[in-house]
Amino acid sequence: MTIYVHPRYRRSYKNLESQLQRLADGRIALFRHDAFDSRLDTHRLHGKLKKQWSFSVSQRYRILFEFLDKKKDEVVFLDIGSHDIYQ
Repeated sequence: MTIYVHPRYRRSYKNLESQLQRLADGRIALFRHDAFDSRLDTHRLHGKLKKQWSFSVSQRYRILFEFLDKKKDEVVFLDIGSHDIYQ
């Protein structure tokens, strides 16, 4: 899987505590292996974000992303953070 990152994701990731960054890195490795692993709770969003998806980093933090192709082997990470990223 190819993962691209939006500048907003880079900024948000950089502002996370190092422990949360390590947790995110582990979840990303899991995502890269299987985007729909049940531990990630990957789900499509609704409303104005209906083209986007998210998966869980922790109980509070999520990674917001979009699939770039129908085969779902290219994605762009848009943001990482609490539920506030959905606004």
